[in-house]
Amino acid sequence: MDRAAKRELVTTLNGVFSDTAVVVVAHYKGLTVADMQKLRAQMKQAGATVKVTKNSLTRIALEGTDVASIQALMKGPTLIAYSGDPVAAPKVAVDFAKTNEKLVILGGAMGRTALDPNGVRSLATLPSLDELRGKLVGLISAPATKLAQLANAPAAKLARVFGAYAKKDEAA
Repeated sequence: MDRAAKRELVTTLNGVFSDTAVVVVAHYKGLTVADMQKLRAQMKQAGATVKVTKNSLTRIALEGTDVASIQALMKGPTLIAYSGDPVAAPKVAVDFAKTNEKLVILGGAMGRTALDPNGVRSLATLPSLDELRGKLVGLISAPATKLAQLANAPAAKLARVFGAYAKKDEAA
């Protein structure tokens, strides 16, 4: 990789670190190419990204960003996973690490907050942004649905009473 490519990679990574909500750092030593492809596919499906970069270039790119606290984790064969949703990357990384012991989560950062492996696991247990939006819409629409049911209930009861009187008159 020549100097221009390295400079471009550092600039790109700096932009990524400035824009993302969460970054997860993990060791990937021993993962096969198929495992890495599977991890990348799962991350992409969740709206996250996985990158394997040189640690020295990543450390340079981290300077001046909110997630600079992860610089100390950049030792050995590391990968970074990041996403705009604060839950997406940690959730996929933790789920993948459960099924593949060769992916070892070292920690991460959410904004200026440094995360240890337990912090990343805690983030992974939270519902995603889309799940929270769905719950919120459900909570907002539930009272309206109940109001509509209550408004229609007296009319439905009256209709049943009139129907019962009509049947009673027909039978008589």
